[in-house]
Amino acid sequence: MRQPLIKLRDVTVAYARHPALHHVSGTFDEGSMTAITGPNGAGKSTLLKAIMGELPLAEGAIERPGLAACDFGYLPQAAEIDRQFPMSVADTVMLGAWHRSGSFRRVDSGAMEKARKALTAVGLDSFGGRIIGSLSAGQFQRVLFARLLLQDAKIIVLDEPFTAIDARTTRDLLDIVCRWHKEGRTIIAVLHDFDQVRAHFPDTLLLAREAIGWGPTSVAMSSRNLLRARAMAESWDEGAEVCEKDTAAA
Repeated sequence: MRQPLIKLRDVTVAYARHPALHHVSGTFDEGSMTAITGPNGAGKSTLLKAIMGELPLAEGAIERPGLAACDFGYLPQAAEIDRQFPMSVADTVMLGAWHRSGSFRRVDSGAMEKARKALTAVGLDSFGGRIIGSLSAGQFQRVLFARLLLQDAKIIVLDEPFTAIDARTTRDLLDIVCRWHKEGRTIIAVLHDFDQVRAHFPDTLLLAREAIGWGPTSVAMSSRNLLRARAMAESWDEGAEVCEKDTAAA
């Protein structure tokens, strides 16, 4: 049986007391491949940032027993990444080696060779000297996946990794994600394409600021759950304060 790796206990996240995520509890098991999906504004990216420790919790806890920061490989949304800094493709990929070499240590030849192999694996073997600002959206996403390959983390966290890129790049990068899963890594990915989720992700967390379904994809994404998620999205009150859970009844 798979072992629990990341445990969410009654997790609530709010922005200026406006709720973004309500009382989510569940487990990401070791070696699992889970899609997080749901309506726009459902708290999907918020949950990833909370897992990565980038957002404080209003309530609850996220337990990562035995895990260190270097165990996580995190790819945020493309819109959150500044591509204006004049950095080369090769240097961007080499950032994946920092958790081993440190920020101020010299990168050894072995890491450089691994970076070259990572670029080849994503189809960019001749792009090392190019500046990242000159790349297309799909090419830049391939660079970020090469960086993750070099990082070699046991947990891969992806926030909308296939948004605004072409079909071929999506297919190639999805193949890498599936290969990571076969290697026993834990994959957590925010996705919008329901067909993609059903075809490739064994487990799904369907969010509508609350966990509507969490488990095998065919169960979590049942017609009933999808209708419930849509109905909840249509009734959201953007001015609501963080709900106070009734602990007296517990």
